[in-house]
Formats: sequence, C-alpha cells, structure tokens
Amino acid sequence: MPGPVYIVGGGLAGSECAYQLARRGVPVVLHEMRPRLPTPAHKTGNLAELVCSNSLRSDDPLHAAGLLKREMEGFDSLVIAAARAAAVPAGSALAVDREDFAARVTATLAAHPLVELRREEVTEILADGTADRDLVIATGPLTSPAMAAALQGLLGSEYLYFYDAIAPIVEADSLDTSQLFWQSRYGKGGDDYLNAPLDRERYAAFHTALLAAEVLTPHEFEQAVFFEGCLPIEELARRGVDTLRYGPMKPVGLRGPDGRRPWAVVQLRQETLAKRQFNLVGFQSRMKWGEQQRVLRLIPGFEQAVFVRFGQIHRNTFINSPSHLDPFYRVRSAPRVRLAGQITGVEGYLESAATGLAIGLYLSLERQGREAEPLPAATALGSLARHLTESDPRHFQPANVNYGLFPELAERPPRPLRSSGEGGGAGHGGGGRQGAQGRRAAFAARAGEELAAWAARQGIPLHGGPLAAPEVAAGTGAGIEA
Repeated sequence: MPGPVYIVGGGLAGSECAYQLARRGVPVVLHEMRPRLPTPAHKTGNLAELVCSNSLRSDDPLHAAGLLKREMEGFDSLVIAAARAAAVPAGSALAVDREDFAARVTATLAAHPLVELRREEVTEILADGTADRDLVIATGPLTSPAMAAALQGLLGSEYLYFYDAIAPIVEADSLDTSQLFWQSRYGKGGDDYLNAPLDRERYAAFHTALLAAEVLTPHEFEQAVFFEGCLPIEELARRGVDTLRYGPMKPVGLRGPDGRRPWAVVQLRQETLAKRQFNLVGFQSRMKWGEQQRVLRLIPGFEQAVFVRFGQIHRNTFINSPSHLDPFYRVRSAPRVRLAGQITGVEGYLESAATGLAIGLYLSLERQGREAEPLPAATALGSLARHLTESDPRHFQPANVNYGLFPELAERPPRPLRSSGEGGGAGHGGGGRQGAQGRRAAFAARAGEELAAWAARQGIPLHGGPLAAPEVAAGTGAGIEA
C-alpha cells in the first residue's frame, strides 16, 4: 500500500490539499513549523492563518474570482466552506473573521483520522530514503531560509523576489464615525463598508504627507520589486497625484450623506463579526510605524485612531514556474515533488487554495491507478496552471485569477441593443458594462460545461451535482450554483 502524501506548509494551499486527499481516502502527513518556528507576519500557530487582507475577493459568480470559488465548491473545498461559515459583511466580496476562519480549518484537519499534523520545520526535499515519496511543498511567500535553499538546490536557478505589503487594522471605537458613512460601491451587498470621504484639499494634504513619509528600505542584497496588484500606497502616490483616486481611494459608486460623490474615499472593511476592528482596504504600506500613525491620522475620522496593526512589508518568494512546473504542478526534474500556493506564482489566498485543491485531485486519481487529465484551461482552476506553465519565463509575474488567463472565446457574445429612446447608435449595447457582463457570462458558462465534462471523465462527482451554466438575461447572469 502506498505511503502517505507529505505536505510541507499548513497555509491555505497545504490545508486544502490535505483535505482533498484525506476526504478521498489518501493518508496525509502535514508539516507546519508554526508556532515552533514563527514567521515575520504570522501571529498564531493555526493552519490557514490570513496575514494580509481578510478578503477572498469578489463573490460575484460572473467574476473570475467568484467563478473560481464555485468551481472549488464543486469539489467540496474546505477553504471556501470555512470562509462562508466565518464570513463578515463585505459587499460583493467574500471576507472573513480571520480568527474564526483559521480555527475552523485547523479543527477540521486536526480531527480527520487520515491527517497527521506534525509541528516541525522541514529543511530537506529529497533526503535519504525519501525520493519515492509524494511530496507537496506549499510553504508560501514566507518560505523559511532552509527550505528556500533546498528548493534552490533542487531547481538549480535563482529565485524571483518581490515585496508584499500588509494593510493596517484600526480599532473601531477610536474612529470619529460622525465623519464617516456606511455604503458599498453601487449598493452591492448592503452597507457593508465604512467610508472616510476626502474633499480635494484634504486629499492633496494626504498625498503630500505620503510623499514625505519615511519608509523602510529593503536589505542591500535584495531588490524591491513590487507586485502590481499589491503596491504600497506610498508607491502609488509617487506615480502621480491622482493615482490613488483611480486605485484604492477611488470614489466611484459611492455617494456621501450629502448625495454627492467625494473627491476620494478610504474604505474600511470589518475584521470581525462584532465590528470592533477595521482593515483599511488596499492600504498596504512600508512606511515606518510612527510615520503611518502620523499620515493615516490625516484621514477624516482618524484623528484619534488606535491601530491594532500597522502596515508591514515582507519578502514574497516565488519560483519561475514556466521553467520548472508541468500542468500537474510537478517539478519537471523531480516529478514526485509538487509545488502549491503562492510559491508557484499565483497571487492571493483564493488562488493559493485552488492550486492545493487541484494537486489533491490529481494525487488522489493517481493513487487510484488512474492517469489524471489536466483541468481544462477554460476553467478557472485550469487557467491558473495555464498561466504558470505557458507564460514567457523571461517575463513571468504573479497573477490573480482573471479572464485574461483563459483561452479566448470561440465566438464573441452578441452586443446587447439599446432600448428605444436611449442615446447611441443601434447595436452599441447600453455601454460597455452590459457587453462586459455578457462576455463574463460566456466565459463562466463555458467553464461550467468543461468542468462538468472533465469531472465526469475522471469519475469525480461534483458536490451538489453539475455546475449550472449562468444565463444571460437583461445583461446579467443568473449565476453558477455548486
């Protein structure tokens, strides 16, 4: 009888992979070095601890991230189930009470009879007598120096590094809520966000303070290369006076108590169900902590703000996956070794968990003596592997799931017509939003069909039955139900 699958790293990818294997009868040894060996960002020893945002991005079924969630739910994802159970209001996004979320994942795996949790650091990959083991390395962006050196030795190439910043968290009771208002963009999901509006003058003062703030610099032997989707606010500010207003401080879709759109807005998303703490959405920072307090207190309502956590910056490690991985996440030079999570070059909690889920499916099929077939590139799950294996290795960058990673549609969906009495020429469909919605619906419908067909060929039942393809009606989709 084959031995267990060994998984190194108890983050979202490792936890999801362990669960997918165990629920399909494959024994797992899950190694997690915390709390014995801490990292610069983690605070607890819980599995699947979230250290940056508490959001798993959009839950709209026609958004690529929402589609990915529903595909994962089709295979009974532990991460998505725990996230829904620990959800906090966040408009159209799926955000969680991070302590509740991590506790649920930890309890589920700790109680599973086929999961052995070992609290120890793994420092070698192919040690004596272990070359015939199935090994999944899911050590994440904060891979320990010893494991990073072992990976570098295995792959025979240099790593790519970039810096990932963590957003601050503020105590709710320390805010002057008379200057703030509750609202979600375009009213999606209810009044789930607390908003701090800035007029033109206050925004200009805030921008000036950001430019003047003292920041932490990387070590001399490391180059600061930021992931474009997670840039520190001070880096954005340096790109132009209005860059923040078109980024994390964009006011579109919001109206202040006076009914007018503010010049700029800082959005706060609750960290806990009790609304005792708030995360500053998109406000990653590498300013020194004293500077953060000084600058962030310039935001309306923040004059006496008490910060539970200031923004931080840490090294994020990922490999050049197009040079090293196959579509099954196997290392080409060592096929019994697989890599999962952010170390592969996917970006985000959701995407990391998705890679662990895919590996769990592939390994479980192999343990049944079956030859696995890669997940279709036209699905959200398969599009991630497509990005990791088919991108140009000379210009490889981390990516969140998005429809740009999918193969193009065979036929473009028809553009909706304007109703009579509306401006514009015939056939120019009510503006770009309806056209984009129809295009997203077409991508999602194709993904649902291809995932259902793939699952049927592999003999894997989809949780809750086949995914239903969304219908397009009046420019909106009905959604994909798992």
